[in-house]
Amino acid sequence: MALPRGLLLAAALCLLLLAAADAGTVGVNWGRVANDLPSPAAVVQLLKQHGIAQVKLYDTEPAVLRALANSGIKVVVALPNEQLAAAARRPSYALAWVRRNVAAYYPATQIQGIAVGNEVFATAANVTAQLVPAMINVHAALARLNMDKAVKVSSPVALSALANSYPPSAGVFKEELAQSVMKPMLDFLAQTGSDLMVNCYPFFAYADNAGVISLDYALFRPNAGELDSGSGLKYYSLLDAQLDAVFTAVGKLGNYNGVHVVVSETGWPSKGDAKEVGAGAANAAAYNGNLVRRVLSKNAGTPRRPDADIDVYLFALFNENQKPGPTSERNYGVFYPNQQKVYDVEFVLGSGGSVGAGGKGSGALGWQDNGSGNAAPATGGGVVRAAATPGEAWCVANAMVGEARLHAALDYACGPGGADCKGIQPGAACFEPNTMVAHASYAFNDYYQRKGRSIGTCDFAGAAYVVNQAPKMGKCELPSTV
Repeated sequence: MALPRGLLLAAALCLLLLAAADAGTVGVNWGRVANDLPSPAAVVQLLKQHGIAQVKLYDTEPAVLRALANSGIKVVVALPNEQLAAAARRPSYALAWVRRNVAAYYPATQIQGIAVGNEVFATAANVTAQLVPAMINVHAALARLNMDKAVKVSSPVALSALANSYPPSAGVFKEELAQSVMKPMLDFLAQTGSDLMVNCYPFFAYADNAGVISLDYALFRPNAGELDSGSGLKYYSLLDAQLDAVFTAVGKLGNYNGVHVVVSETGWPSKGDAKEVGAGAANAAAYNGNLVRRVLSKNAGTPRRPDADIDVYLFALFNENQKPGPTSERNYGVFYPNQQKVYDVEFVLGSGGSVGAGGKGSGALGWQDNGSGNAAPATGGGVVRAAATPGEAWCVANAMVGEARLHAALDYACGPGGADCKGIQPGAACFEPNTMVAHASYAFNDYYQRKGRSIGTCDFAGAAYVVNQAPKMGKCELPSTV
């Protein structure tokens, strides 16, 4: 499988160039529907301790905004659904709201966005018609205060705004929303340089269709993939499929390729009712850990938008004991209210200093997921460091990056990287299955094991990741040691 030396050097250069690309950023939703949470000051210290550099709030609680002052943490605040009608009807109301809840704290508190409402179509349908007018008035208020370049305006949209999301190529907004709300919203976002916020929960789709959807497909783990016959694109992640359904629906309303997408909520519950299939701490650790690593390793693009640097806000910071609904609703937190982790995930930043001042592409959140076993290097703001992966672990190819990137990484591993690739030569024990993913997995794993499974040795610019269950590759068994 090796290439001539000149091409090997070119492949290595390709990997370096890929590593230099911008990464997305990861933040967390800080909800407060609970009666046992730490003080805002204690929460800010927790955020800084774990390198979490971006938060999204659901209101403008003064104590929270004061606690975030001079922390270096970027903040998205919210104008609640209950105030949408007033903000839409009276520009003076929007101006007073911005002065009281944004300008009064900025710039000491680094407010970078305002979420006008939350999942309005799903939870406050009676004010759907007022959503875009409210967004326009809030933006006008920011412009009047010379804050519109620094503080952007959007509104989180639930995936239920789609009339169809499967397959992704059939994505389309509901007829009653498409022209009347979504197109004006997209026009506004494009004109103001703001982001489209989308709330995506693969957990819901999996829990409702566990007999059809693979858990590995939902958790970013190795899987056979799903072919979209409408586009010819193959999907290895349920979140990718959901996002591409949104991209498809947006594309049907016009050319909005310049509108950046933010996943404003996504997560996986660590506990649920009996009928909530898939809820559990191990799956939550796998979903969140694999997603964060993927974002920070510059591999957040989808099959439809492979170069997208999608930003993500995990839901949620804490388990919130007063949220209504099924058990899962109270168990999305990464932390318990006592500030202990719900599952074993490490956020450790390296020698690059605090990323509290980091922005886009800064590797805002360092995360080691013991379910996936690896942390990706953050860029710009610091380097994620952790100990070598404990227990059994394997390094496997990430099919989502495409064969070109896998080929470059494979040839690097088998050449300058020093991996022993005799086992995937024709006639050798692991030549079959004769696929790029299988051969790359063999090479990446050999390299990873030879390097002592240390952090950073299973990345290959996002072309590989760690698993803690033995990969299935025909009759070939990958070793967990060398």
